[in-house]
Amino acid sequence: MPASIAPVGGHAPAAGGLAKAALRYVEQTAASAVQVYVSNPRGWALTAGDAKQDDAFLKGCADHGVVAYIHAALLVNLGSPTEATVERSAATLEHALRRGQAIGARGVVFHAGSAVDAQHAEKAFATVRRVLLPLLDVADREGWPPLLVEPSAGGGRSLASRVEHLQEYLAAVDRHPRLGVCFDTCHAWAAGHDLATPGGMTATMDALVAAAGPDRLKLIHANDSKDACGSTRDRHESLGKGTIGAAAFAELLAHPAAQGVPLIVETPSGTDAADHAADIALLRGSAPGT
Repeated sequence: MPASIAPVGGHAPAAGGLAKAALRYVEQTAASAVQVYVSNPRGWALTAGDAKQDDAFLKGCADHGVVAYIHAALLVNLGSPTEATVERSAATLEHALRRGQAIGARGVVFHAGSAVDAQHAEKAFATVRRVLLPLLDVADREGWPPLLVEPSAGGGRSLASRVEHLQEYLAAVDRHPRLGVCFDTCHAWAAGHDLATPGGMTATMDALVAAAGPDRLKLIHANDSKDACGSTRDRHESLGKGTIGAAAFAELLAHPAAQGVPLIVETPSGTDAADHAADIALLRGSAPGT
């Protein structure tokens, strides 16, 4: 594989043991990057890691040359008007950061969140600042992985869906150096960025750099979509089989901001991960110079 190609992989299972499940996935897909959950993705329960599995995962990733990321639980919403949700979100992120340090993760992805209702919209970023800024400071001091904010597919009162919204989100925490960005192609498409038209992906990436800065992008979720541009629907499809199309991903990989940034596919996959393997191969084949 040419050295110019960034690490490419997908979201791996962790059931039955982090190392056992995720490293099997790495072997099945020839992944050089992997993303995992370290707690229930749809609940608030936080579980301690298994030290033996953590050590085996860390060693296995090193042996395979794999970079690892954590995706925080999907319930996380730092902009919520409900204080209990904010407190649980903060606890979930801290747990993921601690687990990230234990397994050598390069970042912890979390969704930008929503103000939920109009009455809270003006206060939502103040809540984000109150909770996120101290957590970023601790992460910096303790050497935890960076947090990576992921713009949503839109709808409701999202705090960040279009990439331009990242400017306000980052400003809420004084553009803290421990807060990076995870760019999801399906989310961007759903939020109204026309990635399928030639030049559309380039324009979106240019806008992301303008809003966030040239070095803020740390991870890319490469997902096609089942739905139309601007649908605000977050339904992923295998690369080249959805409404975005394969050409957009070649354009993405040619953009300067994407150079060296790991890519994770979160597309539908069978139990043997064969579909992910095909998506990973497509991305490698779409990279410049291949």
